[in-house]
Amino acid sequence: MSKAATQPIRAWGSSGGFLVSEMPLPQKKRWESMAKGLVLGALFTSFLLLLYSYAVPPLHAGLASMTPEGVAPCSPAPGEPETVTPANGSVGECQPRRDIVFMKTHKTASSTLLNILFRFGQKHGLKFAFPNGRNDFDYPAFFARSLVQDYRPGACFNIICNHMRFHYDEVRGLVPPNATFITVLRDPARLFESSFHYFGSVVPFTWKLSGRDKLAEFLEDPNRYYDPNGYNAHYLRNLLFFDLGYDSGLDPGSPQVQEHILEVEHRFHLVLLQEYFDESLVLLKDLLCWELEDVLYFKLNARRASAVPRLSGELYRRATAWNVLDARLYRHFNASFWRKVEAFGQERMAREVAALRRANEHMRRICIDGGHAVDAAAIQDSAMQPWQPLGTKSILGYNLKKSIGQRHAQLCRRMLTPEIQYLMDLGVNLWVTKLWKFIRDFLQW
Repeated sequence: MSKAATQPIRAWGSSGGFLVSEMPLPQKKRWESMAKGLVLGALFTSFLLLLYSYAVPPLHAGLASMTPEGVAPCSPAPGEPETVTPANGSVGECQPRRDIVFMKTHKTASSTLLNILFRFGQKHGLKFAFPNGRNDFDYPAFFARSLVQDYRPGACFNIICNHMRFHYDEVRGLVPPNATFITVLRDPARLFESSFHYFGSVVPFTWKLSGRDKLAEFLEDPNRYYDPNGYNAHYLRNLLFFDLGYDSGLDPGSPQVQEHILEVEHRFHLVLLQEYFDESLVLLKDLLCWELEDVLYFKLNARRASAVPRLSGELYRRATAWNVLDARLYRHFNASFWRKVEAFGQERMAREVAALRRANEHMRRICIDGGHAVDAAAIQDSAMQPWQPLGTKSILGYNLKKSIGQRHAQLCRRMLTPEIQYLMDLGVNLWVTKLWKFIRDFLQW
């Protein structure tokens, strides 16, 4: 063996002297590579933990983390008139409302409504209150004004619409006094089913479930698996209550439950229902004095039908009982929703829903290649790729037609653009979200 291929090593011999042996260099290099790998792995893990501690706030962030008292509330710029809008739904003119708070709940078609608000704000040059670094306001921590990108005390915004855990006083301080507050609810059993499939892989206590149908296994005995203090546990019980800023673990018999429901009714001008989305948009259009074009939509962030097994009668009952606080909330606003429809007029509602559906169908023929949503693998333009849940690509998207007339080209693209890409188009700083996507792509999660 040549000197170039060996390295001397000293050892103590049986005769009391040192013996010199040689280790082949390839073996030495192999040990050096392993050591480097361990060091790099440790550094990478430390970096991810540091990023995690910054990007994911504590679940039970107290109200002490809110913006300090005494900070000036929203102050419209001098010379900027406040929009005074007469009650809509009556004969006479009204002015479009432009100051809107949308409390974006999870798994309720809220991404579709978000797109509507993005388009309206962009069309009219309105000022959005956006998060800084990511696509939500440090959810699941409570919202605070200081989380808004480029926030300054006294800053005034037209639209707030990204995911947050609602904190009324903090939000109220960012918009003019006459701002319209809206949110959207969904049948709690269906919402739980959707949330379980979408978020289940990032809720560690679900990893104990071994059966083929994990949802059914969980609902057989939820208390066996559920840990209220577990990481991301909020996604799998009374998620609507949690998003709206309340304790999702309240005793159903507590008088606070009804107090919270009435508080939501007092604070929100309209509560939309996902199951009656078109009727909800008609009521919203009337409330805001908008045009039909303003509420056109394509369904965004929808999942493949095969990935969404419908709950059976018994499992539906169990899911409803497990999410009893959300069930009471939903029942209350389902009743109030139909009272609003009755006041609006049943025949008038039918006419306007039909007009909305005709207009949506017209835009579908103009904008969408093939006329329907497709799997992620079939989406040709990366700018149209929706964000996928961890470990699966179950979210559908669209292909934009190659030849669209100048009149509709911009509207088509905006209607089909997923949330993350639209936020980037609007100039939002999403460095945490982008880094997380890079890591996921690199690790093929």
